[in-house]
Amino acid sequence: MRKIWFLLLLLAGFIEMNAQGNPLPEASPAEVASVDAIVKSLYDVISGPAGQARNWNKFRSLFRPEARLTSIGKDAAGKSRLLTMAQEDYIRNAGATFMEKGFFEKELGRSTEKYGDMVHLLSAYETRFTPDGKIEARGVNSIQLLQKDGRYWIVNIMWVKETPENPIPEKLLKKG
Repeated sequence: MRKIWFLLLLLAGFIEMNAQGNPLPEASPAEVASVDAIVKSLYDVISGPAGQARNWNKFRSLFRPEARLTSIGKDAAGKSRLLTMAQEDYIRNAGATFMEKGFFEKELGRSTEKYGDMVHLLSAYETRFTPDGKIEARGVNSIQLLQKDGRYWIVNIMWVKETPENPIPEKLLKKG
């Protein structure tokens, strides 16, 4: 019996937990094996038609437990606002809207910088409510990745929508 407890305690040290103390869902190795793969997985997992539940466990599996998602924008009075969320906050905030309206986000282009085990991307995007519908918004995601344990992890995403005063730079509209 002591051997079993020892093995369980030993294994417990190798299992990463999310903010709620639950084990992280395992990612598909192919979806986190490269920068291109994890970015594609990110855009794919949040995209889908109205009425289709997203695979939130797959979403969670892409992120480090301490990761944050941050929206930069303006409030109704035109003042700058910053909304920072953990994964569960994002799921709560976006999940109902995605179910009601549908949401499709597509990468238009990016710039990538890598140093050691960290990667920073500026990823230009467009969003639609249906795959071929009107473009509802465009903007730039700033995505920070960590290469650790034989895979890539999302550590942070910060995004800002394009405005007439702040257009997406042409260099971000190309893959690279």
